[in-house]
Amino acid sequence: MIRHAVLFKFKPGFPLAEREAWTAGLDRMRGNIPGLLALSHGPDVIGSARSFDYAIVADFDSAADIDVYNTHPLHEPLKLYSFPNSEQIVSVDFEIPSGSTTSKESA
Repeated sequence: MIRHAVLFKFKPGFPLAEREAWTAGLDRMRGNIPGLLALSHGPDVIGSARSFDYAIVADFDSAADIDVYNTHPLHEPLKLYSFPNSEQIVSVDFEIPSGSTTSKESA
């Protein structure tokens, strides 16, 4: 399994209506993108002490599935909301070894 994590810092003036549309769009991806096993997002997905405002964490079957996600028609409109209103701080992909669990999964 490949975990894809993206951290964002919001720019001042990110309109609330656009932010809500962006998060609703993330919710619509669940169950609609091949290879997307899980998708979590929010200000506290990774913890509260941080230099970012929002995190997206998605688990995929394979690295190729991330490319499908990034170019999927459900993902494209989200870029229109996020890019003018936020700065991507980091995007990282890493492999989760088979049989391992995260602290949330084991709780």
